Amino acid sequence: MAAASTTAALSQTLKHFLPTRGLPPVLQPRCGNLYEVLSRTPTGGVGMEVHQTRWGHKNIENSYWVITRSQFKLQGKHGKAWGRLYWKGVPVSERDERIRGSLKYTWSEGRSKALNATSTHPTTP
Repeated sequence: MAAASTTAALSQTLKHFLPTRGLPPVLQPRCGNLYEVLSRTPTGGVGMEVHQTRWGHKNIENSYWVITRSQFKLQGKHGKAWGRLYWKGVPVSERDERIRGSLKYTWSEGRSKALNATSTHPTTP
């Protein structure tokens, strides 16, 4: 467990020192299916926070999966991933569970942020 946290810390440090422009495509942060996002990291995404990009479009904030285990095939485009879900900052799953919708939706690193700052309720003067 300590080795995983050390590797994750090293990964974050390296990302800090690398420029965002001019990186090889495999290192550029971008959206994709869950396995494409996770396979770009040296740890296979273990310890990483990821979210579905559609959550931001639905004004769902601070929701994410913490990856605990991953298996890749077909050069990181397919596979299996397990983790713990945090919904609006509250842990939902006590144990690791398989992450569904990994290929179906677009995923990104970090926690979800609301993209639509406008209120859904009309204001009356």
